[in-house]
Amino acid sequence: MSRVAAIQMASGPNVGANLIEVKRLITQAVESGAALIVLPENFAIMGLTEADKVGLREKEGDGPIQTFLSQQAKDNGVWIVAGTIPLESGDENRVRAACLLFDAEGQQVARYDKIHLFDVMLEENKESYIESETIEAGDSCIVVDTPFGRLGIAICYDLRFPELFRVLLDQGVDIIAVPSAFTAITGRAHWETLVRARAIENLSYVIAAAQGGYHVNGRETYGDSMIVDPWGSVLDRLPNGSGVISAEIDPLRLAQTRQNFPSISHRKLFCEIK
Repeated sequence: MSRVAAIQMASGPNVGANLIEVKRLITQAVESGAALIVLPENFAIMGLTEADKVGLREKEGDGPIQTFLSQQAKDNGVWIVAGTIPLESGDENRVRAACLLFDAEGQQVARYDKIHLFDVMLEENKESYIESETIEAGDSCIVVDTPFGRLGIAICYDLRFPELFRVLLDQGVDIIAVPSAFTAITGRAHWETLVRARAIENLSYVIAAAQGGYHVNGRETYGDSMIVDPWGSVLDRLPNGSGVISAEIDPLRLAQTRQNFPSISHRKLFCEIK
């Protein structure tokens, strides 16, 4: 078995201050025995405007945020699923919301760019979000071998698209990391339901690391980071505030659950239209 952790925070517009907080929480996660640590979406910056992250974009493999992440992974001997950071895109006015995976040697071993962008109007408080104005969508899924099992990555709004998770399942996923920054409104309505559903329907562990709290830009995020097992049981959670949660990933329990309740093999993908 391996212990994994999810970090929750309420990031602000100051990258340096955010990284200090990340380092503190990584240390706390390591002290809990975690060998795999998942950071939330936008851990390095929640700007005063959505365009702020564009000015801080980095080239893949080169930049202070990536150097920091690599060093933290190497110094602590842990794998890090690095939330999202703004990387260069094909459009100078937009970035890729990229989740990078670093191994315990500090090497980047995988990258997932957020596919589904949060372009919505929240009727309850008239808030609107148009991520596509500053983010260029990704177009491919990733699942990678790790010491903990086959690891897949999805980001925040991706949770609402079960077909993406089926692609991860078809690639042999065992554990799904979901860095997120759900709004307070959508979080109250749907967060736990979505996280647990993705675990249950794919008989996989889900590590959902969230932003949680009030941000300098006036936004409120929901928090409630959680680690869920393949049966949908919540192993640990943090309702609000900055902090760390952790739990054991048990490959034997995963295998037994899939063997005893073989819903994955019962899938019927073709329905004749009459």
